[in-house]
Amino acid sequence: MQAPAMLRWAAAVAVAALLAAAPAAAFYLPGVAPNDFQKKDPLLVKVNKLTSTKTQLPYSYYSLPFCKPNTIVDSAENLGEVLRGDRIENSPYVFEMREPKMCQVVCKTTINEKQAKEIKEKIEDEYRVNMILDNLPLVVPIARQDKDAVVYQGGYHVGVKGQYAGNKDEKYFIHNHLTFLVKYHKDETTELSRIVGFEVKPFSINHQFEGAWNDKQTRLTTCDPHANKVVINSDTPQEVEAGKEIIFTYDVSFEESEIKWASRWDTYLLMTDDQIHWFSIVNSLMIVLFLSGMVAMIMLRTLYRDIARYNQLETEEEAQEETGWKLVHGDVFRPPTNSDLLCVYVGTGVQFFGMLLVTMIFAVLGFLSPSNRGGLMTAMLLTWVLMGLFAGYASSRLYKMFQRIRMEEYHTLRTAFLFPGIAFVPLVFVGSYLGFKQPAIEAPVKTNKIPRQIPEQAWYMNPAFTILIGGILPFGAVFIELFFILTSIWLHQFYYIFGFLFLVFIILIVTCAEITIVLCYFQLCSEDYMWWWRSYLTSGSSAIYLFLYAGFYFFTKLQITKFVSGVLYFGYMLLASYAFFVLTGTIGFCACFWFTRLIYSSVKID
Repeated sequence: MQAPAMLRWAAAVAVAALLAAAPAAAFYLPGVAPNDFQKKDPLLVKVNKLTSTKTQLPYSYYSLPFCKPNTIVDSAENLGEVLRGDRIENSPYVFEMREPKMCQVVCKTTINEKQAKEIKEKIEDEYRVNMILDNLPLVVPIARQDKDAVVYQGGYHVGVKGQYAGNKDEKYFIHNHLTFLVKYHKDETTELSRIVGFEVKPFSINHQFEGAWNDKQTRLTTCDPHANKVVINSDTPQEVEAGKEIIFTYDVSFEESEIKWASRWDTYLLMTDDQIHWFSIVNSLMIVLFLSGMVAMIMLRTLYRDIARYNQLETEEEAQEETGWKLVHGDVFRPPTNSDLLCVYVGTGVQFFGMLLVTMIFAVLGFLSPSNRGGLMTAMLLTWVLMGLFAGYASSRLYKMFQRIRMEEYHTLRTAFLFPGIAFVPLVFVGSYLGFKQPAIEAPVKTNKIPRQIPEQAWYMNPAFTILIGGILPFGAVFIELFFILTSIWLHQFYYIFGFLFLVFIILIVTCAEITIVLCYFQLCSEDYMWWWRSYLTSGSSAIYLFLYAGFYFFTKLQITKFVSGVLYFGYMLLASYAFFVLTGTIGFCACFWFTRLIYSSVKID
């Protein structure tokens, strides 16, 4: 079995997934089916974690002294939600469908010194409160001044910093009044309604009341619909100070919308930068066309001429004068140094390849929409585990080719524990067992017993130079799309352009394969047969540029100032870069393996 078959095996699972997914259009995915509401039906608002783009450290909603229900109940969460840090709980905010309410008192609380300090810290770090209604996240509409349009910010800020008129001292003010807007689409025949939007405008107001406090029955003088007083601004804000009382209130209104339930996420996922994505695709395609032209020239002209010339050599004198890549035929398939580690890396790369391919296919088909919170993370973990079968198979086939038939169990364990160690599963053993049962991959030419001396190489064929050069083009094919991926992760925005991402992924595969083949050919023509590790590192070096770009993004786009948050960012990006190295390195290696087997099986070797 040749090396590309390792990737084809992983791709076969994707085809099977497509066939299995074909009937799925007839029903709703679990957890994302529509809910129909009659008038006055209760609408339960849930709260999620507090998030900040400045710290990247989530906190529970009830870590701050917000109003609490009688009993706090955690909502059932899937594995992806847990890994994302979601903490979904019930709240004291309960609406009635199509029943507007004004100046509803939630609770009155007096904060102590510790609570005041925590609120100020959250305001300083620009934390946002996230809520959910009927599986729709709460958003704050913000009018864009440069365009006649509205953009939506996920969640509302805990509060703001400001100054009183005539005073230079900076104060902290909490958003204690929320004006909710629930948009719904009504069926004219059944009078049933479906929620299609959930918006809020937060205000800070120092509520006042007359007489004794009587819980929720108290009428406020600062917000009283009977006296035609409603909250429309924050002119008299609620300051955060220890010992001060804070009264939490809300309004809720309902607005009928023409948006249908199936399209309610379009507002959240509306992309105003499609042109940039198309520019990314065109940029990547230009790189692919350039590389394809070079590969075509090598394959159709140079290589064809070489093979024809080598096959015409008849006399011993002519054979002794042969030069170029044919000269190293007796050493080109000599096992490399640390060949067992190379097998492990290739197996893990096949596992990554299969995981990304299957996950992206399901995402393109719409199975992993943002409405299915945590679905993407869960799918990636599930496919990672399943692809362990192909990781074990691919690494064991390559391992057996190097004629290292001992310590199979040790090799299997290394494959399972490479990335990450906690993802060890029995499927890797199953794949390795199947791989070791297969016959060893035969090299098209015999390997000499004595290694050939490699001649001195030109400066531009230095391994370090060619490896670093080889990673530039694969990174160049993806770096524009990488910006949007980093933005969605670290700025807490939705990413749902999987069609673009899938095209970029295909372009990345082609680019890695072609640049590795080109440089591998030049290396063999220079009579350097040590291509095994260099082919892996050539395309894998794109991970270096990815990590450098992550550093550039950190200092130019993010506002992270805390040391712990910086360590968190660079730790995750180092892990992501390492995964990218394993993926792209495996693609380049498999392409080069196929290329060398192809050319050396096409010439006559005595």
